[in-house]
Amino acid sequence: KPLAATLDEARAVVEAGRLAGVRVGCAPDTVLGTGVQTARKAVDDGLIGAPVAATATMVTPGHERWHPDPDFYYRPGGGPLLDMGPYYVTALVTLLGPVASVVGAASRTRTTRTIGSGPRAGEVIPVEIDTHVTGVLRHESGALSTLVMSFDSVATRASNIEVHGQAGSLVVPDPNRFDGEVRIHPLDGEWEALPPSAGYRDAARGYGIADLAAAGARVPARANGELAYHVLDVMSSLLDAAEGGAAVEVASTCERPAAVPLSDLT
Repeated sequence: KPLAATLDEARAVVEAGRLAGVRVGCAPDTVLGTGVQTARKAVDDGLIGAPVAATATMVTPGHERWHPDPDFYYRPGGGPLLDMGPYYVTALVTLLGPVASVVGAASRTRTTRTIGSGPRAGEVIPVEIDTHVTGVLRHESGALSTLVMSFDSVATRASNIEVHGQAGSLVVPDPNRFDGEVRIHPLDGEWEALPPSAGYRDAARGYGIADLAAAGARVPARANGELAYHVLDVMSSLLDAAEGGAAVEVASTCERPAAVPLSDLT
């Protein structure tokens, strides 16, 4: 398994927390903001009917264009899925629940990259990992999420995330941000914006820790270690599926995190 050692380390952290009687928190906490939480409330309230599928798309021509030391993006442990996938997969689990199995494929278009900025501009670095990863996540609920993560594409007009149900479709904002506009298209309607109806207003980095501290006796907190471990397991399984050319069962599961009512956390 490409990430077997990392998974073992992550499981050890979660188990150590359990044995010590302390809670483990983990990024990303962007899903606690009004963007993803308003979309989740729309799903939970049945505004799109039974969820059928989702799409998640992140494309960029490569971070070497702007990052002065981009080597780690192109070494084992890097790549588009492990770079940005935690935001997207955590949002998908928040919206649709844990993932049961995955299929995938991956490729790389270049064996080298040229640094585009900083004191090393013009230096050529090797590419040791796949730079375009795509897959289908089968959620335990039966919904299917199609994921595209790429360092090989110039641009896209696709939404960061869309969720499709039997009675409507949702556009979900960038899961790397806390806010953003949620749009809905009912079956017999037109696209319209949904006002913020859930999540922490004006949230920012670190709200996962603040939420954990405010949780009191509630266990687990929303941005918790079991969720983070499951997301890592999903990504590792997707890379395994891409490498082996067959579906892979995701060994772990997690509770879908509790919803965040529209509120302030100061």
